[in-house]
Amino acid sequence: MKILLLEDDKLYSETLKDFLEEEGFDVEAVYDPYSAYDLTYTNFYDLYLFDINLPFEDGITALENLRKADDRTPAIFITSREDRDSLLNGFRVGGDDYIKKPIDLDELLLRIKALLKRSSKSSSIRLGEFVLDRDKRDLFLNGEALHIGLKPFALLELFVENDGRALSYDEIYRAVWRSQEASNGALRVYIAKLKRYFPNAIKTLRGYGYKFESVAL
Repeated sequence: MKILLLEDDKLYSETLKDFLEEEGFDVEAVYDPYSAYDLTYTNFYDLYLFDINLPFEDGITALENLRKADDRTPAIFITSREDRDSLLNGFRVGGDDYIKKPIDLDELLLRIKALLKRSSKSSSIRLGEFVLDRDKRDLFLNGEALHIGLKPFALLELFVENDGRALSYDEIYRAVWRSQEASNGALRVYIAKLKRYFPNAIKTLRGYGYKFESVAL
């Protein structure tokens, strides 16, 4: 797997590059968006890892320009920013995830692997009589969209990706709410909604979280 790392702090960039290469990734590192553009014109990458605060243009603008050129490479933002608007703007232009500085390298590795796993999967997943359509972001029954909503869809997608594994409340909040404030009440509503379709598959782990088991569909 090939990663393009865009980080203007050279020492920090070398640290990330060394770590990821030790984990088996092929990493090319650049320090400004224009150098990144040059490489994307001639190379294919499996993942972009972009800092937000950069010279000339910020990382959000850099990714937005690539998305306008129909580049759909999965992307994770590195940020030291705390403001919610910057993070939401990053998702708006096509970012897939973000991680805050100082980076926990183990968490970074988990996020990269999860994103690459999602991007390599089929856009449609059959769940008993239902079909989970990643492109249309909806659940289908007999070809008809059920319009379950974006948050319930994200929750169901998370469950399917972690089939059989217990997920803590914190894991669910980070994955589904991302930079938005999580709500216990909203999560319970979404769980109840999904249980209408998968009453046997979703298990409540009292005091911890939930587990989805497709074998129980």
